[in-house]
Amino acid sequence: MIDTLGRNIDYLRISVTDRCNLRCRYCMPEEGIENQGHHHMLSFEQLYRIVKVANKIGINKVRLTGGEPLVRKNIVQLIRAISALSSIEDISLTTNGILFPEMANDLKQAGISRVNISLDTLDKEKYKYITLKGNLDRVFQAIEKALSLDMDPVKINVVVMKGFNDDEILDFARLTYELPVHVRFIEFMPIGDLDFHTEDKVLTIGAVKSIIEETYNLEYGVNIKGHGPANYAQIAGGKGSLGFISPLSNHFCNKCNRMRLTADGKLRGCLYSQDEIDLRLALCNDCTDEQLLALFKKAILMKPAQHHMLDGWGKNNNRKMYQIGG
Repeated sequence: MIDTLGRNIDYLRISVTDRCNLRCRYCMPEEGIENQGHHHMLSFEQLYRIVKVANKIGINKVRLTGGEPLVRKNIVQLIRAISALSSIEDISLTTNGILFPEMANDLKQAGISRVNISLDTLDKEKYKYITLKGNLDRVFQAIEKALSLDMDPVKINVVVMKGFNDDEILDFARLTYELPVHVRFIEFMPIGDLDFHTEDKVLTIGAVKSIIEETYNLEYGVNIKGHGPANYAQIAGGKGSLGFISPLSNHFCNKCNRMRLTADGKLRGCLYSQDEIDLRLALCNDCTDEQLLALFKKAILMKPAQHHMLDGWGKNNNRKMYQIGG
């Protein structure tokens, strides 16, 4: 479906849970979150129905996120059901990788063809610090497992934070020379009201590129499978690629093709917009497919022209990042 600004909206990011097995300092409080119970979340049957209806107006790409999507029990069943829809072209997953190694075979067989793994540091002690409870060895195992299953592409999402991991930019770049992985550097966004985010931690993508270009010859214009906003380059002779995502310094809202569905059933057109449509309420009120489709169309037509990230998150009213979905 084409929105009011001529953007083709064909991509749905679904948060299947707001829970996570890590406590990344910029995302979730150390004490975790209150367990609202399953009755506050969309069931797999409801999620499947939403995807099936959205597919009628052109949504043909789905990404499962969280929280950490792999903590949701029986998620493989949902993936298998969605992949059986003939018009769905792509089902992908964003994960921290901790639970991935043991689940990878089942995920691949169910229909996951590619995976994004969140990883902000290659240093074990720093990884424990930023995640509070993570094991870096598990993430490396996840990357190796995804590569062994020929998932294509295997992307590594790196939130760049000045004073924390900016000294590892070249190390991450080197990974793409040695391995067929695609490292995506992401500017540090104010994605909640946690005190860990401060403006002095932000490093622009332009600065990241400059650091890499001092050491490596980059070839731009590389095409990598995916539906996100990254611009890609490749180190000459490298096996993988480097992606650059600049939501702060050079936003890409004019090309945004996605909608977001929260774990509790709210549909929103932008991570930073507080405008939402409650699909769960409609489902609980026994709405017809036509009514559900009308709500989906309404949400697409409400999609804003651009985010207003620099105005702040909106502490008093906006949800936290883990409540919306990565």
